[in-house]
Amino acid sequence: MTFTQLEYILAIDANRHFARAADACFVTQPTLSMQVLKLEETLGVKIFDRSRTPVVPTEAGIEIIEQAKKILLEKNRIAEIISRRKGLLEGELRIGIIPTLAPYLLPLFVQSFTRKYPGVKLVVFEKTTDTLLQLLRDAALDVGILVTPLNEKGVREEVLFYEELLAYVSENNGVYQKTYVLAKDIDPNKLWLLEEGHCFRSQMINLCELFKATRQGSHFDYEAGSFETLRRMVEMNDGITVLPELATLDFSKRQQGLIRHFRKPAPVREVSLVLQRDFVKERLVHILKEEILSCIPDKIKRNKDTHVVPL
Repeated sequence: MTFTQLEYILAIDANRHFARAADACFVTQPTLSMQVLKLEETLGVKIFDRSRTPVVPTEAGIEIIEQAKKILLEKNRIAEIISRRKGLLEGELRIGIIPTLAPYLLPLFVQSFTRKYPGVKLVVFEKTTDTLLQLLRDAALDVGILVTPLNEKGVREEVLFYEELLAYVSENNGVYQKTYVLAKDIDPNKLWLLEEGHCFRSQMINLCELFKATRQGSHFDYEAGSFETLRRMVEMNDGITVLPELATLDFSKRQQGLIRHFRKPAPVREVSLVLQRDFVKERLVHILKEEILSCIPDKIKRNKDTHVVPL
């Protein structure tokens, strides 16, 4: 039995799929499958029921997976003790980040972090909030960079910053003529939304009060997978969308001209580090937090939590 084998069964349990688990562990599926099979042969029991889709752990597998989580947690604690006593900053930090943050936040800090701390290996997973929370629970992830508050048991949240939410408006839309935007100004039939699964979609709906409105009268219903698509749909068609502040930092002068602020107090989304309550790599997370904050524009740092839009 090896630590690697235990990490593999946790990844399978989190993803309920051998190929996706292999991707998450950065190995080929045959390699992962062979190691799991060896572990099952060593223990003399089947850990997963492969006849079901998605794959699920057996009764014995459920107990083994729970013990694997404890073993890997204690292994990480030992590694942290040794690093602390040696005064070293080294090891692996597995970071999960949601797709609506990754393209804009990662480029700000990853290069400077790896240059300052060459002994720390960053492993980054880009997944939805639900998947990242499950990976945290399974100890397959050290820290998540997520939009909060989540109000999840067993995790703690350390707020990084508050990011203003901005209206992005077509020149053909009536809201373009306004200096500031109110939720009631937005026609739900003209609003471009992210697809299901993104937490930002829920925030857009809550911000624009779409539960009180109906999306009727449109001959075209489209939901985008990224802010880039939303932006282009607004620029090339009529309509309006909502973008987080980080997504607008590299906008051209013309694109800046399509931004409209909501009336104060400005709506914001809360971005936090999310960890297990018994997390052990405290020093690594501390330097990660410092590095992120050092790279965030001062304007975003000054944002307050006066109007956090709920998820």
